Amino acid sequence: MADNNNNRDEEVLDKGDDVREGEELDGEAVSVWLRGQGLDVKGDPIITQFAGGASNWTYRLQYNILNKDNSLNENNSPDKNQDLILRRPPKGTKAKSAHDMVREYTVQQALAGVYPYVPKTLALCTDETVIGADFYVMERLEGIIPRANLPKSLDLDSTQIRKLCTNVIDALIELHQVDYQHHPDLVALGRGAGYCERQVTGWDKRYVKAKTPNTPSFALVRQWLNNHIPKDSKTCIIHNDWRFDNVVLDPNDPTQVIGVLDWEMATLGDPLMDLGSALAYWIEADDNAIMQQARRQPTHLEGMMTRDEVVEYYLSKSGLKLDNWAFYEVFGLFRLAGIIQQIYYRYYNKQTSNPAFKNFWIINHVLHAKCLKLIAKHEGEAMFMSYVQPHLQDRGIDAATIKQLPSPLQAVIKSVLPKAYFKQEIDDDSKNTDE
Repeated sequence: MADNNNNRDEEVLDKGDDVREGEELDGEAVSVWLRGQGLDVKGDPIITQFAGGASNWTYRLQYNILNKDNSLNENNSPDKNQDLILRRPPKGTKAKSAHDMVREYTVQQALAGVYPYVPKTLALCTDETVIGADFYVMERLEGIIPRANLPKSLDLDSTQIRKLCTNVIDALIELHQVDYQHHPDLVALGRGAGYCERQVTGWDKRYVKAKTPNTPSFALVRQWLNNHIPKDSKTCIIHNDWRFDNVVLDPNDPTQVIGVLDWEMATLGDPLMDLGSALAYWIEADDNAIMQQARRQPTHLEGMMTRDEVVEYYLSKSGLKLDNWAFYEVFGLFRLAGIIQQIYYRYYNKQTSNPAFKNFWIINHVLHAKCLKLIAKHEGEAMFMSYVQPHLQDRGIDAATIKQLPSPLQAVIKSVLPKAYFKQEIDDDSKNTDE
């Protein structure tokens, strides 16, 4: 029985894959540097790489897992000297601020004493002669990362899934309650007040700059967001990329969170903006097929909270109040569209050939429709349509434009948008039938 449990553990633990071509890491140079920092690493590491590619590159360095005859130890682990994670920016990064290793390292060091889920950082290198870029090293948290689907051998029932979901949201609430004001490195993270306005104007500009001819302008969405910017609910530490695949679960109890990863976008900001951005990734079981295909966390499972339930739970635990949740939800979707569009822009302009980015433009059409539906619900459909209908041609979402999209995408968008969007189309079809 014990052997079966060990095999099960090995199956569910998050592991790296082969290093991607063109993203090789000089293990010998890293090892020499680590020893110079006083870390007791022996021999050369076995290097693997974690999934990703659109953000910072993440490697696993396993030291001293070989026997004297160079054969692997049983389970690759009994005599491990060090099991480390190395993070570095992608090659060719022009803006250091987008992949700031010093900032990411500093955030985790500063949070280490006040937030229990931060991995232990070990060393920061700003000497680019070592591997050609800044990097830092931290201890590896051995656990489960819940990606689009949980490991097949991890059979959790709906009660356990609900507990997992609750614990992940509780970890976010706990982060938002950290008292940062007594730590200079945390105080220096952001500008604080005015965060909502800066985010809306910033993502507005970034989306316009990255727009391609085959994607919607989001003009009406951007205008609505700019006209409904709320005052900050409060200022706190926010993660800014909160997803299930950025948390590590206890392999002995997969409902428990033992770590939170990827702190590159952490800053001082509005916690409701952090929640809205997190829910943009929250795909439910009955969401449309295109969003299901884009899903990257297991929020579709029976037992998971719905987006509305998450908001209700978060507000009840945090004590925060709000007047217009639609703003935060629409912003989260628009921000996600901006992130996707920036990546797709690189693919469209042949700056990358990664096939994973090929259909990102389709996702943005659906995100656009979702934003418009939420706005219509908030404003009242009749009032919204009387305002929007005369400008549909300018907004790139009129019936004629939708007819130019692939049929499956048309069907999804029509299932999302208010039916009044297609009233003119229906009337015209009826008229043509009568004639």
